[in-house]
Amino acid sequence: MKTNSPNQGRFLIAFLALAGIACLLWAISHYGGVAIHPYLLAGVRWAAIAALCGYSFIRRSLTPWIFAGMLVGAEIGFDLTFASDATRLKTAGDLQVLSSIFLKLIKTIIAPLIFSTLVVGIAGHSNLKQVGRMGIKALVYFEIVTTLALFIGLAAIHLSKAGVGLTPPANAATATVSGAPPQKWTDVVLHIFPENIAKSVAEGQVMQVVVFSIIFGIALALIGEEKRRPMLAFCESLSEVMFKFTNIIMLFAPIGVAGAMAYTVGTMGFGVMANLAKLLVTLYAALVVFVLCVLLPVALIARLPKGIEAQLLIIFER
Repeated sequence: MKTNSPNQGRFLIAFLALAGIACLLWAISHYGGVAIHPYLLAGVRWAAIAALCGYSFIRRSLTPWIFAGMLVGAEIGFDLTFASDATRLKTAGDLQVLSSIFLKLIKTIIAPLIFSTLVVGIAGHSNLKQVGRMGIKALVYFEIVTTLALFIGLAAIHLSKAGVGLTPPANAATATVSGAPPQKWTDVVLHIFPENIAKSVAEGQVMQVVVFSIIFGIALALIGEEKRRPMLAFCESLSEVMFKFTNIIMLFAPIGVAGAMAYTVGTMGFGVMANLAKLLVTLYAALVVFVLCVLLPVALIARLPKGIEAQLLIIFER
């Protein structure tokens, strides 16, 4: 929920003003040769971040909180560069656990959400032939659109060359990946089908979970209404719970982002921010091209219902 409190504008103005002062002081110190105490520079930067956190708290939206988490993590990582190498690397490694926790929580969502939504989508319709036709169309659409998205992403990163010249940390550079033998096409196909659904969920084998969920949904649709209804109600409840579960986990996103940024800047230096900014610009440019050149023509051809613009705006805003 968002509020239009007058304090929201005050915090935003304070953040912009303090951020501008911090940039001005850095420019004077870096280019003008004027000695400015590092504590003063750090104090102004932290004051700007505190103002942004106040703005995010009043606005009650996840996007500014994630942006604030990025700045907090970048500032912590930058401050760690003034410590000894041992302290810097140890602290940065300890902060990385925050991002690892967030990623682990995200992985817990995938299998139950896929299972519940696919089963409800298949077993909730009595006409399996219609579901099959819709599934084939959706699969063809997914393959075509995904292929186009891959080409757009490859072209964007080839043109921008974001990350070129970036030196990874020593521990990442020396890490070796054991070479796996090349797989035959039969191995790839066989890997899609599960032998143990619990094992597939534990190992994060998404395609195996999808195959199991599709077959389970078809089997559920073929039994009588009396036996189908309890399981279908359970899957519907599970789906709703998992969506709420996702919303709760996303509240941890700013902390996870802060930990990831602190580790990245703390181990690779503040110069990595230029590469990250370039990568971010490349991402959004590719997304704009994808929306305008792929999704928009598809929407026009499919003749989406009127009023869909409001839903799309809500999605992009969130």
